[in-house]
This record gives sequence, C-alpha cells and structure tokens, in this order.
Amino acid sequence: MSKLDVLFVTPGNHEEIYQGLAVKYSAIETPTWALLLAQSCRSVGYSVAILDVSAERLTLEQAAQRVKEVNPRLICFVVYGQNPNAGTVNMSGTVKLADTIKKIGIKIPIGVIGSYAQALPVKTLEDEKSIDIIFTNEGVYALRNLLKEDLKDISKLTYVNGIGFRKDGKPYLTLSEKIVPQERMDIDLPGYAWDLLPYRHKPLDLYRAPMWHAAYKEENQTPYAALYTSLGCTFRCSFCMINILNRNDNDPIGVASNYSRMRFWSPDFIIKTFDQLVEMGVRTLKISDEMFLLNQKYYVPLCNLLKERGYGKELNMWAYSRVDTVRRPENLNLIRESGIRWLALGIENGDKKIRLQVTKGTFEDIDIREVVKRVHDADIEIIANYLFGLPGDNYETMENTYNLSLELCTMAWNGYAAMALPGSQLYKEAFEKGYDMPQDYAEFSFHSYNTKPLSTECLTAGEILKFRDEAWLKYHSYLPFLEKVEKKYGKVARTNIANMTKVGLKRKIFGD
Repeated sequence: MSKLDVLFVTPGNHEEIYQGLAVKYSAIETPTWALLLAQSCRSVGYSVAILDVSAERLTLEQAAQRVKEVNPRLICFVVYGQNPNAGTVNMSGTVKLADTIKKIGIKIPIGVIGSYAQALPVKTLEDEKSIDIIFTNEGVYALRNLLKEDLKDISKLTYVNGIGFRKDGKPYLTLSEKIVPQERMDIDLPGYAWDLLPYRHKPLDLYRAPMWHAAYKEENQTPYAALYTSLGCTFRCSFCMINILNRNDNDPIGVASNYSRMRFWSPDFIIKTFDQLVEMGVRTLKISDEMFLLNQKYYVPLCNLLKERGYGKELNMWAYSRVDTVRRPENLNLIRESGIRWLALGIENGDKKIRLQVTKGTFEDIDIREVVKRVHDADIEIIANYLFGLPGDNYETMENTYNLSLELCTMAWNGYAAMALPGSQLYKEAFEKGYDMPQDYAEFSFHSYNTKPLSTECLTAGEILKFRDEAWLKYHSYLPFLEKVEKKYGKVARTNIANMTKVGLKRKIFGD
C-alpha cells in the first residue's frame, strides 16, 4: 500500500474559544477548506485523509497518535472556521498539536494553510518552531507542486512558489503563487471530500448548526454541512480579512482589502453538491459565501435549480448578504423558494458616518429598516450582525446601534466587539500606530476568557466589551424578541434561549 501523501488536520480548541457555550450552543462546522483541498489533491492523483480534531473532540495526545498511525508524507493544518476571527483563534489549537507531534518524535513536516499564516507569514515562521511550512494564499497550486517533491529537506524547495519556510534559521518566502482562476474553478476545486469526514451513526452527525439556525432546538442542529458557491468578496471593508486567501505578494503584513475579488463555481456544478448532501440525509445547510446575493448571474440560476428540485420545502439553509445587495422582491421570493430561510445581514453599526468610515460605501443610500421589512415580507428570517467599538464609536453611537437592533427585532442577533483581525486594514493600522494588541491567539476570540478587542479614541477595550456582553444578554431577554420566537418556533425554543443566557462568559479584562 502506497504511503498517504497528505493528512489535512482541522485543529480543536473549542472550549478555550467559546468557554461554556462550547458544550451545546456553539456551531461545529464542516471543515470547508480541508474538504476542498482534499478533493482537489486527490483529483490529480494524490492520496489524502482528513483528521477533524474539533468534531471528534480529541485530546492532543489522541490526535498526535492518530497522526503517527496514519504516517503521511505531509501534515497540513487547515486553519479557518465559522467566524472571521477563527483562522487566528484556531492557531492556538494548531500550535499546541504541532508541538505535541514534534515532542513525541514524529519528524513529518508540518504545514499550515489559513488566514493567519496568509496575513502574517514571516511572524508565523518566527514564532512557531513546530511549523515547518506556511502557504501564502489558498494553497491549491502550491500544495500540488509541493507534493511532487521529496519533503526530507524543506529548506531546498526555494523553487516551489507560494510557500514559506526557514532557510538558514530565518523565514524565507518563495515567489507568490496564483489562485485558482475563474475559468478553472470547476476543474481545480472540484467539490468536497465529504466521505473523509468522521461520523458517529450517520454522515455529518458530528457537525451542528448554530442554535438560531436550528430554530433554537437541539434536535434540529445535526446533521449539518457548510459549502461555498463562490469565494471572496469585491468590497474592501477595513475590519474584514476574508480576502486574505487571494493574496499574490509577500508583504510581511498582508491586508485583505488589497486582494478583493470574487470567483464562482458554475451553478450546474454546485447543484451536484447539494444533490450529494441531500442524498446523504443533510437538510440543514450553510452557504458560506461572503456575498451570496451579489451576482445575479450565478445565484439566480442556482436558486432556480434548487427550486426545480423541490428543495425549497426540504432544506433549511442560510446565507450571507450585505444590506445593500438585498434589493429585488422577486429575487427574495426565489431565494425563499430555493430553501434559504435565513439571511445573515451585516448591519454592523447604527451610525451612517461610522459605516462609511469603515468603507461600507453604498450604505449611504440604503434604508436599513426598509430592507429588513422586505426580507421579512418574503418569509425569510434574519440574523443581524452588529459591531461595537468600530473607529469613531462612543457610548452614544453604540447605544444607537443597540436601539436599532431592538427596533428591527430580528429572529437572531450577533453582536461583537470590534477586533483588529490579522489580515485586515484595522490590524495593520493598529500595529503601525503601536496600539495595545492581543499577544496570543485566544485573545482574538470574541467569546474567550482572554479576549482583547480594539480600543477607540473614546472607549477602552473593557468598556466596549462590557457594552457588548450586556447588549447580548439584554437582547436575548427582550420580551418582544422572545414572544416573536415563541410564536414561530414554540415554547421549547424560548426556554432554550433562556437557558442559553445562563451560560455566562468570564472575561479576564474584567478581573473574573
């Protein structure tokens, strides 16, 4: 039997990232990029496997032993996650497991693909001695080229584009590698290796949807899957780092807004993935695209295909959208008929000037209240996303944002303290100005004990975080919201929300 070429590893660190919410409330998402990369590699003849430490809740020792048993040529950590900050936060679990692997004497080279390494390739190699290789973008072609080589001496691979390693003890980045072009999306990223994922009784039953997506009922959370129909985003929001996977240079601090672009799979290709998941028994799905509703050329034909198959009545899906891309009532009706029952809207802030300052641009002419009404009229629920502590925020503007959220009274609510995430323009600006920044990966987690959000000219990090935590609790105790949930989803859903509010988050910044 030939030796396994590459083991893709999804790190686990759920308890540190989510604290008490990790037990049953936080989502456990299918490792989308590990699935894509695995399928891409085996489509050109390489043997692959996936170790999902997070889904299986393995200890460091158990995971390291699995790696030893599989004995691949390359260990490749794929470090992303369901939140924008997850690529950084999950580096904590990555480093701990990589250190453990090295300590027990496994000499297989360890690589990392993910947003943190893409944003800060030199720093990653300087700080983390257990990591041998980093990939400076999505890694599709760099990974294929690397696997052609003898991996016994990484420092000699200066001709393999798109990677970084240590040469003579110092970080060395090779020439940048291209990302998969639009015309080759269906060919070089040909779907997902679902068959490689672990399960308990049936496929994808170790993965679970967020509570709100499951109508606030545990029995609806699994099986669950997430998939992309497009990659990237055309916008340049200063707080966002999503486009860092598109980078095509070797700057020590990458800024995602420099690489803003979108690529799409064809609707005829993507519908086969939906068919595959339905056949596997999955009905609860996330469309992970940053801007699913941006380009009608792609999403309208796909929604029509989903509608034609009758998935509108069968599936419970959610997708992201900006407020200013939800325009056409007829398209909203089609979206609902395709099985998309939820839209995640990035409202971000109640103050127009602040939204414009972080390059939200066309929000200036958008009536947020009208957009939310239009979505609700199409029988689509909303999870509204808000950010507290953006540049320019003060107590008054944060209070305005919270009051707007009460007025909109969406069926689900996310509020975060703004974070200078590696890969974002905010991070580079904060770094260059010498701001007090997180010093370890867990401090970048929105929900962790060590979380350390960005301060503003008017507010300290602690003041912003306190406002956010109190706003979360007040919203989820807000009587009109609870009555709305109970009316649609029943008393059990309302009770589950009440139980969720009892899971307090401890914060180091408060002296807990």
